[in-house]
Parts: sequence; C-alpha cells; structure tokens
Amino acid sequence: MLALLVLLPIAAFIAILFGAPARITAVAAAALNLALALVAACTWHCACWAFSVPVLAKPALNLAFGFPDGMSVVMVLLTAIVTLAAVLSGKAPDGRETLYFGSSLLMSGGALGAFAATDLFFFYSFHELALIPTFLMIGILGRGERRAAAWKITIYLGLGSIVLLIGLVWLARLTGTFDMGRMVAAAGHIDPAAQKGIAALLIVGFGTLVSLFPFHSWAAPAYASAPAPTAMLHAGVLKKFGLYGLLRLAIPLVPNGLEVWLNPLLFLLLGNILWVGYVTVSQKRLDMLLGNSSVMHMGYIFLAIAALIAFPENPLAKSAAVLLMFAHGISIALLFDLTDRIERSAGSIDLDDLGGLAKATPALALMFGIAAMASIGLPGLANFAGEILVFLAAFKSYNGTTGLGPVQIACILSIWGVVVSAVYMLRAYRNIFQGPAVPLTASAPDIPLSDRIPGLLLIVALFAVGLYPNLLLNLMR
Repeated sequence: MLALLVLLPIAAFIAILFGAPARITAVAAAALNLALALVAACTWHCACWAFSVPVLAKPALNLAFGFPDGMSVVMVLLTAIVTLAAVLSGKAPDGRETLYFGSSLLMSGGALGAFAATDLFFFYSFHELALIPTFLMIGILGRGERRAAAWKITIYLGLGSIVLLIGLVWLARLTGTFDMGRMVAAAGHIDPAAQKGIAALLIVGFGTLVSLFPFHSWAAPAYASAPAPTAMLHAGVLKKFGLYGLLRLAIPLVPNGLEVWLNPLLFLLLGNILWVGYVTVSQKRLDMLLGNSSVMHMGYIFLAIAALIAFPENPLAKSAAVLLMFAHGISIALLFDLTDRIERSAGSIDLDDLGGLAKATPALALMFGIAAMASIGLPGLANFAGEILVFLAAFKSYNGTTGLGPVQIACILSIWGVVVSAVYMLRAYRNIFQGPAVPLTASAPDIPLSDRIPGLLLIVALFAVGLYPNLLLNLMR
C-alpha cells in the first residue's frame, strides 16, 4: 500500500501528460493520497505498508519503502496535506495546466518517495526527482526575476546535492550496503576519524538543502519568484528533506563526528535565527519576508537536532524537531497560499502599497491572522507546541553543577528570535490589513467560499496539532 501512496502522484502526472484533465486529476490524486496517509497514520505498524522490489543485484539496490518509525509517518502526512492544499489553491496560467499541476504532483511524489524510502539510492534519487519540476516552475511560470532565481536555486541545491552524495556514498562504502536499516546496524564499524569527515559533508550537504546559514541565500528569491503551489510544496515539504536526513542518517551513523562539529553548528543556527531574522524585518515585499522567515525558523529545528547531538539520550529532542517540522510546513504553506490570494485581490504584495484590506476582505484577514499567529508561536497552534518542546529539549541535559552548556547558551540567545518574528509578522499584518483603505484595497474581492478550502484544511491541521500535540507525538513513541 505504501508503494501506491508514493507512486500515485507520479502515475497521475503521467496521466496528465497523456491528456487527462489536469486540475481534476491532480485534486483526485491528492485527495486519495491524503486519505491513504491518514490510514497510514493509524495503521503504520502493519506489515502491509512494507514494500520491496529488487532492482539491481550488485550492488544490491531495492525499490523499498517502509515506516521505520513514526517520523516517516509524520513527514508523509505533512506531504499529503500540503499537496492537496497546493493543487486546490493554484490557478494555472492559460495553456499551462499540464506543467502547473503535473509539476506539483511530481514534487509531491518525489517528497513522498524520499520520506518513505528505506534504500539509500532511492532516498536520494526521489528528492532529486522532486527538484526538477521545482526549477522548471520557477524558471517558466515564476514572476519577477524568475530566471535568476531559478539559476540560483539550481546552482546552490545542485552543489549541495553533490556534497551530500559524496557523504552518502562514503557511508555506503563503509557499511557495505544501501539498505538504510542495515547501515544503522553497522554504524559501530565506522571509524571516528572517518565520522568527522562524513559529518562535515552531511552538515554542508543537508544544510544547503535546508537553507542553513550561510548557505541560505537561494531560498527567499526562489520562493518569492515561485508560483504559489511550488513555494508551498518546497518551503513546506521538500526543505524538510535535509532535516529528515540528518535525523534519519547522520545522527545514528556518525554521532561522534557530529559532536565534533556541534559548536560550529550552534553558531550557524544562530545565524539563521538572529542574522536572517533581522534581514526579515527589513523586507518590503511580503513574499521576500516569508521566504526569509522560513529560513529563520529552520534554526529552531537545527537547535533540536543540536540538543540531540549533544545528548543522544535526550527523550524530547527528536520529537521536538519532527513536531516543529510539521508545524512549520503547514504554517508556511498557508502563508504562501494567502500571499497569492492577497496579490490576486489587491494586485500587489508590496507592504507600502497596501493597507486597510481587512475592510474589504474580512475572511482573508482572519485566515492570514491565524497563519501569522502560528508563525509567531501563539499558544493553541502547532508552532507553539513545537517551539516550546525545542526549548525544553535544549535544557533537558542541563546540569546545575556544571552550569550552562553550549546548547543552553544557544537556546537562550535564540529566544530573542521569537521577539523578532513577532515584530515582522505583526508589522506585515498591520501594513496589509489595518489602517485606512488605499485605492488598491478599497474594492478588493474577498476569498470566494470555494477558494477557502485549502486554507481551512491547513488551519484545521494547525489547530488540531496545536491543541493536542499528542496526535503526532504518539507516533514518535
């Protein structure tokens, strides 16, 4: 059944290429996949979700999918929710429906394959497959300086993927297998000296894909130029591949090597939170603000990963990282969806051009307000649950007799980022929705009832997990 869940979006993409109605096919496939993902979340321990087909005898490669633990289930569920919202929210340019909806399905299929793969070759390959439509959508259907943004993301992520590939091949050679479960079982045979080099490659490779400071400058221009579904799927889902890879492979396989690089990693994640946070405050366009905000919030997930590196027995760190990955994925997808709605209604997303939009579009104002509060970390929404768990995880290993360690110091500094995020999100909300109406917003149309469905889907997920985090945390136990 897991193979069906992974391959259904790809099959729907092929059907669209051969003339099937693009939007109807995409929505049907995404809705069926969400239903399958919900069933998987309830029954993931069942052997029916395991799938393996031999592809090559030597080296042994298998097209294999499975749920090694609840982390994979959460990421598959995140992908399915955001995919349905993305294909429902998008409005394809005339004559471009095949590219528009087909690319969204291919991105979804690649992400699902990467999160469900248990063979290293296909873990890497599915992610690279998902990047191809990302580049095409930005370069062909994007806006603004789309070609420059497409080239920039291609170069950055291409180089990051090459660095990552070197590290993964090195791991495969040392463990003698591409089966990720067997690789983890053979982790004790990896020399500590080799671990240091592999860990550096994985941090740079995965980190570039996640927009870890200072390898982050591709992200904001790419998201600002991308069509809404592409920004939703990449920022909400695909960018989590690097974090997932660190948790799935790097920490179990090269823990000693990662410990060597712990202090530099803490410095870099503070760059995400503080440096990029201040850059976000200075943005004048909503799409660039959200792009930089997404980069900033990756620092908090890296903080949970750093807490796990420093104290491998930490019972909170992995759950905190996964919960915040899910929460950020839902909230940033919602924000990019609503940004597209604002541009369609008012004709601009320049903060200085807008004002008083709440009078003409109360439903849009309410939905954007919920998304903004989630991003800030308001209690009752999923991001708060994730962030508070990250802070608790950072202090889980605190010892009063030895004083604050590097992780605790980084955590204290990172709390200032909560204030920074409140500044730029509240300022953006005020500039767009509050105050007197301007000519662009005076007669702007509100979101039609049918177009509210993708936003409501994401809002329900934010409240459900925010009010009862154990919906996801129980999967991690």
